[in-house]
This record gives sequence, structure tokens and C-alpha cells, in this order.
Amino acid sequence: MTSASHLVAALAACVLASCGDAPSRAPGAPSPAELTDDAIGYYCGMMLVEHEGPKAQIFLAGETAPKWFSQVRDAVHFLRAPEEFADPVAFYVTDMSDPARRDPAENPLWIDARSAYFVIGARAAGGMGAPEAIPFASADSAARFAAEQGGEVRRLDEIPQAYVEAPFKAPGENEGETHADHQ
Repeated sequence: MTSASHLVAALAACVLASCGDAPSRAPGAPSPAELTDDAIGYYCGMMLVEHEGPKAQIFLAGETAPKWFSQVRDAVHFLRAPEEFADPVAFYVTDMSDPARRDPAENPLWIDARSAYFVIGARAAGGMGAPEAIPFASADSAARFAAEQGGEVRRLDEIPQAYVEAPFKAPGENEGETHADHQ
């Protein structure tokens, strides 16, 4: 085997080794934080471990702890809202590909939101009962979910602003009141 062949084999081994359970993240970005009882939703003020469904965490420049979101859709709104003045250095979402990791009591697999595939418009709602941008690590997993639950597969920058901002009526809200009235 030549030196070039050894180098190619070593690089291939490194790539394969990195494809395991390790979360994907941008170089230099902080690692995803562990989901604990201390993870409180930025908008809702509730403990994330008490709600099923996809979650998100965003690290901002100059801060050591992430902002937590009980809905991925809320995290996308946060990043796009001009009033937030966010300078994100990392944005992680839960990979919903593996049903065994969907329980909030278990530590979910976090993936970089910029590399995720999202299903929007599915029949399945998020943990807060709202329409959700449901994240997956692979296009195939997202397409399978969309085939079962309806919806469209999109990348992060393809999620329509109207979808992110659309009001909804959560279970138990009064007539004429929407979840947006509480944010």
C-alpha cells in the first residue's frame, strides 16, 4: 500500500468513526448542552423535559448556557425576529429519526440545525400542541415521516416565515385567544 493509500484509508476511517452517535456541529461551536430539569423554554417558561416532541437549543456569542425552546418553530422564530438581536454561534435540534429517543426523559440526540431536514405541515404537532418544524438528521428519515404524517421536507432556510409566525389555538385556550397572545 502506498502512502497516499494509507492516507485515504485513515481519512475514511475518521469519517466513518465520526458518523456514530456524536452530534454534528460547526467547527469551534460549543457542544450541545444536556437536557435536564434546568432546561426552561425561552418563550413558555416551562420545563422542556415535561413536553414530548422536538426541542431546540441556541448558543449566543458571549453566553455559556443555551437558550432552550420547547418547539423548534419557536427557535426559528427567535433567530429571525429582529427584536431579539441574536448572535448565534450554535443551533441544535433534536433528531426525531429514532422513536426510542423521542421521550424527553431520555437524553435526545442533538444535531446541527443547519444540516437538518425538517418536516413542516405534518399532522403530528409539537410538544406544545402547535404546528412544528420536525427535525431529522437525514433526508430519507424526513421523507419517511412525511409519507406517514403528511407535510413537506424543507431545509432550515426553506421554512417559510408565514409558517413560523402562524398563530394557533392550543388546547385549553379561550375562544378568540391564540398561543401568540401569550408570547
